[in-house]
Amino acid sequence: MTYCLGIMTRQGLVMASDSRTNAGYDQVNVCRKMHLFSRPSKRVFTLLTSGGLSLTQSVITQLRRDFDQDLGLAAAASLYDAARVIGDQIRQVAERDRAALEKDKYEFNVSVILGGQIRGEPPGLYLIYPQGNPLSATEDSPYLQVGECKYGRPILDRGIRYDQTTLEEAAKYAMISLDSTMRSNVTVGPPIDLMVYAKDELDITRHRRFPESDPDLRNIHMLWEQALRKAVQELPLIQF
Repeated sequence: MTYCLGIMTRQGLVMASDSRTNAGYDQVNVCRKMHLFSRPSKRVFTLLTSGGLSLTQSVITQLRRDFDQDLGLAAAASLYDAARVIGDQIRQVAERDRAALEKDKYEFNVSVILGGQIRGEPPGLYLIYPQGNPLSATEDSPYLQVGECKYGRPILDRGIRYDQTTLEEAAKYAMISLDSTMRSNVTVGPPIDLMVYAKDELDITRHRRFPESDPDLRNIHMLWEQALRKAVQELPLIQF
């Protein structure tokens, strides 16, 4: 399974993803789901992928090939156009592979969260569905999720505010959201990839990967649980 999320604030973007692609009693596979594309001082994109691994790899491979040839994402005039480039690539993979997959009862399922900025326009955040159509985050709904969303959503609903949340706070919310999901669902797991992007930076300078043994990741898990228990203890007694 998968859990990826993107957060948009007035200051910029925070993107985060787990790395578990399969979980069971005797097999756990790990694969990176965060993919970075940049032309420093010109454009920056972060893609988070969810769905069948062979399908997402096909999409990313072709996007990377075009990008390296100054096509596709490298030539998109706006972030919306970049989202459409990704959607078109998803449709091309669907045309090649959907029939064979569905013949053997496998569902075609690829979703991508795109966060980034092209020089001359503000940062933005999009979710591209398996059908290829994009959905934009807004100031009223400033975050997007794919995969196993339900466990990590409540903290985002309660905490994220486009105008008020700083990038540093958004990064903490992203880590807590992932920690809550990993705590409740074994199919989501580390390493965790985290990318923080400040508006108009037009370069990727803050990207970190947290393996399971990372002391900061463990500290976030421990301190969040302790703070949550303390907060519950300090609530007023329920009267009957």
